[in-house]
Amino acid sequence: MSTDSWAGRFPRHDAALAATYIEAGAWTERTLIQRFRDVARRHPDRSAVIGPDMSFTYAELDVRSDQVATAVLEAGLRPGDAVLLQVDNSAEGVLGFYALLKAGAVPVATLAAHRAHELRHIGGIVGARGHLIDTGVSNGALAALSHEASSYIPALEHRFCVSGEAPGFLRIAELGLSIPAGVARTSVDEVQSRIDPRSVAVFQLSGGTTGTPKVIPRLHAEYWNNGVALARTLGRDERSRVAHVMPFVHNAGVIHALFGAHAVGGCFVAMPFGPPEESLEFLIEQGVDDMMIAGPMIPWVDHPLWEKLAATLRKVAFSGTKLPSRIYDRCTSLGQWIGQNWGMAEGPYMTTGLDAPEAARRDTIGNANDSLDSFRVVDTATGEDLPDGEAGLLLYRGPCTLAGYVDAPEHNAVTFRDGGYLDTGDLARVVVHGGVRYVVFEGRVKDLISRGGEKINAEEIEELLLRHPRVLEAAVVAMPDERLGERACACVALGEPGSTLTLAEVKEHFEKLGVAKFKWPERLELVLALPRTNTLKIDKVRLRAALAEEDSRSL
Repeated sequence: MSTDSWAGRFPRHDAALAATYIEAGAWTERTLIQRFRDVARRHPDRSAVIGPDMSFTYAELDVRSDQVATAVLEAGLRPGDAVLLQVDNSAEGVLGFYALLKAGAVPVATLAAHRAHELRHIGGIVGARGHLIDTGVSNGALAALSHEASSYIPALEHRFCVSGEAPGFLRIAELGLSIPAGVARTSVDEVQSRIDPRSVAVFQLSGGTTGTPKVIPRLHAEYWNNGVALARTLGRDERSRVAHVMPFVHNAGVIHALFGAHAVGGCFVAMPFGPPEESLEFLIEQGVDDMMIAGPMIPWVDHPLWEKLAATLRKVAFSGTKLPSRIYDRCTSLGQWIGQNWGMAEGPYMTTGLDAPEAARRDTIGNANDSLDSFRVVDTATGEDLPDGEAGLLLYRGPCTLAGYVDAPEHNAVTFRDGGYLDTGDLARVVVHGGVRYVVFEGRVKDLISRGGEKINAEEIEELLLRHPRVLEAAVVAMPDERLGERACACVALGEPGSTLTLAEVKEHFEKLGVAKFKWPERLELVLALPRTNTLKIDKVRLRAALAEEDSRSL
C-alpha cells in the first residue's frame, strides 16, 4: 500500500484555503516525524515522556522509535498501512505510536473498550493490516479479541503489544534493539522522504452522530500544528511537564498532552486513569505543572492530595461538561489557574487563554487556538448567522478541521456547509468580555451522550436494542451524572403484552453483540409506547422531561 493510497476516499481542502494555510505557516510541507526530529535535535537530553513503566529523553525516544520502526517494516508492515490502536497511557505506548508514524503506517485511534461490533466497522473501512494492543487493560481480553478479528478483518496480520507479552504479538519494547542506530535512522528517513505532507498521518474517530463512528483523516501538514497552537495559548515551553490520564492516542490526548508538550520540547507524563491516591501520588512525584481534567476526575479535586499536587500543578484545563463552580473555586483557592477547553476529533479546538478574565474562564470554552480558525453561530432552521448573545448551531472551519470523512459521501454532503464549514452539531452562543469574543457551549443538536469524555451515539444503541427479540421500540437519552457528566438511559416498549425485560438482560444482549461496555445502557425504563411529535418522530424532549420529573419525585 503506497502512502497516497487514501487519495480519493475523502474530500480535500479547498485549494485557495490550503494555499492560505501554507503561506501563514498553519500547514507545513513536512511530516509529523520531521517536526518531531526538529524538537529532538534541540532538546536531546530533556525528558520527552515519563510513564509508570519507563521513560525516555528526546534523544532516547528518537533512537528507539527509529529502531522499532525499522523492525516493524522488516516484519512486513508497509508504509500507508492502517494499524488499529487499543492502548492506555504508557511510555511504551508513546514509543509504539511514534514508531508506527516513522514506519509510515497510519495509527487508528480506536478505544481500548471497543469490541467486535466497533472493530468490524472501523477495521473494514481502513482495511487494517496491523493491531497494537495494551495487554494491561481489559483483563488481557484484547489479545483474544485481536485474533478473532482476523475472521472479519481479512487484511489483519501484524500484531504488536505493549505492557506485557501476548502469544502471536511482537512486544514494542523488545523490537529493534540489535539494529544499529544509524541504519535505523537511514531506514526511517527514506520512508519519511516519500510521504506527501498532505496525506493521512493518523485516523481519529468521530463521536458517531449517525450509526457507528466515522473515520477522520488527520494530515501530516496540520496535525502537529494543532499541538503548537494549544501550547502557545497555554504559554508552554521546554520546562512544561504535561500530564494526561485518559488515553493519549485519542484526539484530546494527542493535542493537549502529546503534541501539545512535544511541540515545545516539554515532557509528557503518561499516567493511566486509576484510584486517586495512586494517580495523584505519581503526578506529585513527577512535578506535573499542566493537566487537563474531565468529569471522571472531579473527585480528585476534592481529594486531600490535590492540595499537595497544587504546589506544582499551576494550570488546569477542564473539558467535557460544564465547569462546576465548586471546582473552579477549589482550584483558584489553591492558586491554580483554571480554564476550559472544547474540541472535536474533527479538528476544531478552543481554549480559554491564560489572560482570559474570570467570567470567561468560569462560563465559556474560550475561543479558537489558531488565528486562521473561523466559526459561525447560525439559526438551526434557516442557517442564517445570528448576532452575538443568541444561541444557535456552531459551524467551524480552519487549517486543522477536516474537509470530509473517509468513505462517507452522503454524510459529508449534509455535514459540511457552504464555504467548507463543519456542522459541529453543538449549540453555542458568543459573549464578549473585555472586547474579546468567547464561546459558551449550550448543548448538542446531534443525539450524542457524553459519558466521561466518550461520545455515545444514541441511534447506534437504539439499533442494537431493536435486535433484541422482545423490543418493539427504543429511544436512548442522556441522564445527568455528576461524575461522568451523562449516562445512557434506554426507554423501551416491548412487543408482547405482559412481557418484561430487565437491565441485566439488556447488558447480556449487548455483551453477546460484542459492544464496548461503556456504550451499554445504565438505566432501563419500560414504557407502553414512546411519545411522538406531530411529525411522528420520537419526542425525546418529553422523554427527558418525564425522566427528570420521575427522578425529582424519588428524591
